[in-house]
Formats: sequence, C-alpha cells, structure tokens
Amino acid sequence: MEATRLYSPAVAHLPLDLPGEFADQLRRALDREGKIARGIDALGSVGDADVALIDAEGSDLARRLDEAGARLVHVPGATPFEADLGDSTVDVLVSPWAAFRGPDPAEVAEADRILRPGGRLLVIHDYGRDDVSRLRGDLPEYGVWTRRDGPFLTGGFRIRVLHCFWTWDDLDEARFFLEGAFGETGAAVAAEMKRPRLSYNVAIYHRPAGGA
Repeated sequence: MEATRLYSPAVAHLPLDLPGEFADQLRRALDREGKIARGIDALGSVGDADVALIDAEGSDLARRLDEAGARLVHVPGATPFEADLGDSTVDVLVSPWAAFRGPDPAEVAEADRILRPGGRLLVIHDYGRDDVSRLRGDLPEYGVWTRRDGPFLTGGFRIRVLHCFWTWDDLDEARFFLEGAFGETGAAVAAEMKRPRLSYNVAIYHRPAGGA
C-alpha cells in the first residue's frame, strides 16, 4: 500500500502546521538553546550512530544531530509509518512530532523492524503545562498521551520532559508572530508577556527496540 504524506517537508519538523511566513518565524523561534537535540543524544547516543530522522531533512534539528556526529538517514513522513529501509539497519529512529501519534502498534512494529538490537525509538511530541499550550487548546498530547494509563506509557515507552522555549529577539517580534499566527488567542498571550519568550515543554517518548 502506498504511504500517504502527513505534512510537507517544510513544516513536518515543527510542532504545528502554519502558513509559510509564520512557519519560518516559528522555525527561528523554536528551541534556540538546542535542548531537543541534546535530549535525543542523551537518550539515543547518536554520535557515530546510524540515525533515521522522519521528514525533517534540512531542519535545525537535523543540523544539530549532524553536528553531534549522527549519520543521518532521512525517511519521508507517512501515515501509517513505513520506512523504505532494510531490517536492522539503523541504531536510532527519531520521529519529530508528525508520526507515531498514538502510537499505532503496527507503526511501532515497523520501527522495531528497522532498528538494530539495542536500538532506540524516540518520539517527540508536545507535553503541555506551559505557555504554548494556551495557544493550541485541548490536544491529546496534553492529556491522555502523557498519562500512566495512556498509549505511550502502557506501550513500552518511557518519557523524558524537556523544558524548552519559543524565543524571539524582542517583544515586538513575538507579538507580531503570535497575533498573526493565533489571532485573538495569540494577542491575549502576547499582552501578558514580559520578555520575548514562551515556556514550551516537549516530551520525548523513548523505547528500546523490541520493547521494554
């Protein structure tokens, strides 16, 4: 069965889909400190490893993982997740936001197929309980996915929460982005800002090949 793309390559490695101008602004604001890439390295040991990265070619995340010594293999995003890779060919599989939304056991099985023994699946999603979640409303990422009885933590995954930020150069730039991208909700959040950044919590759900 032919895989269906979830997002265009320009925005798949971002936590939400925005029009081009605002996607570019979010790309510049997202995690300037590089905490997500460092978290991936801490959990997956990407240095000198074969790392499959889903639908994030050309992204800041890809650049940071490359700088950490990962040998990147870029995999197109699709639903359901399918990888045109042989069995046991990568050490780490990283899914930034777009795939493994749930996750589906068949997708996890596909990840296990391409991972070598001792490899790891790392799935990035928003965690909530932060400023950014005020912009986006009620999402499963903020609720059922994070619970002990949710699909990740009952499916052999553990969770690492990273405390990151969306950061702009100044308040005017932040307000322009928030009002343009999120309308009245963004304007209300921007009106309360004292400095040009929003708290942003990111969950990395991680699982060894074959399960716990």
